[in-house]
Amino acid sequence: MRRWNSETLLEAQGKFSVPSLLSRLTITMPQPIPLDYHMHSTFSEDGHASIREMCLAAVERQIPEIGFSEHLDQHPNDVVSINFYRPDEWWQEIRNAREEFAGHLIVRAGMEAGESHRYPVKVQALARDYPYDYIIGSLHYDGDHFLFDPEYLQQTSPEEILHSYFSEVEQMTRQPLFDILGHLDLPVRNARHIWEAYDPAHYEDLIRGILRNCLDHGLALDVNVAGLRKPSQNIMPHPAILRWFRKMGGERVTLGSDAHSADQVGAHLDRAVNAVRAAGLKFVTCFERRQARLVPLED
Repeated sequence: MRRWNSETLLEAQGKFSVPSLLSRLTITMPQPIPLDYHMHSTFSEDGHASIREMCLAAVERQIPEIGFSEHLDQHPNDVVSINFYRPDEWWQEIRNAREEFAGHLIVRAGMEAGESHRYPVKVQALARDYPYDYIIGSLHYDGDHFLFDPEYLQQTSPEEILHSYFSEVEQMTRQPLFDILGHLDLPVRNARHIWEAYDPAHYEDLIRGILRNCLDHGLALDVNVAGLRKPSQNIMPHPAILRWFRKMGGERVTLGSDAHSADQVGAHLDRAVNAVRAAGLKFVTCFERRQARLVPLED
C-alpha cells in the first residue's frame, strides 16, 4: 500500500511543482479548514469520485481531517438508494485509505442515515456491527414527500413545507440514533420561492425545540455549505439558527461541504468557519468511535 509525502502526492497529481502547488493552496483555502465531515463517494448512489480521489483532494487542499458519510436511505419510495449501501466493501476502502494516507490525513468513517426515527432497525444494527466514528441524521423525506422533488416544492406553499419539515425534524431528534444533525433547514436550498420567503423567526418555536433536543442529547449541528453551490446561496442552518443555538448553550458543530465529487471537497468551508465564528461559537467537533471532542478554531 502506497504512503504519501509531498513527492508522491505530486507524482499522483502529475501537474504541479511544489511552489505552484503551495501557491494554489494559498489561493483556494484562505484560512485553515479543520475538517470536512459531510462527503459522499461512489459508495453513495449520487457520488462521482472514489474515496481515494477525494482523499487526494483533501491532502492537496491541506484539510487535515475528513469523514465519509455515505447515504443510508431506506424510504420505500427511494428505489435507487434503498439497496445501495454496501458496508463491507466500503469499510475495506476506508481501511485502505487510512493506511495509504497515514500521517497526512485523518479519515473518519461516518454514515448519513435518512429518517432514522422511522427506519431505526438497520441503523442500530450497523452501529452495533461496525466501528463508525459518527452518524449524521438527515431528513430527505417528509412523510412521503421527497424534499428534492420539484413538483412537491413548487406546488406546496413554503409555510406548509417548512412547518411540516421542522415538525418532523423535531420528532427525529427526540430519541436520536445519530451524533450530528444534518443540513437543518434543507428545503430552503431546493426551491426559489421557499428561500426567497424564508425567515427562520417564523418557525422559531419549532426550531428551538429541535435545538433543545440537540442540546439534551449532545448532538452537533452540521454546518453545511452545499447551498453555496445552488442558486439559494445559503449556508445550513441559517445564521440566526446558529446564533440561537449558541445562546441556548450549544457548542458542538461540524463542517460539511456535502461534496459528491473531488472538486467539491472543502469547497466554501472557509465561509462555514466564518458563520460559526459570527454566531459566537469557538469550537468545531471531532468524532472518533462516536465520542465527541471539541477543538478550538484557530484565530
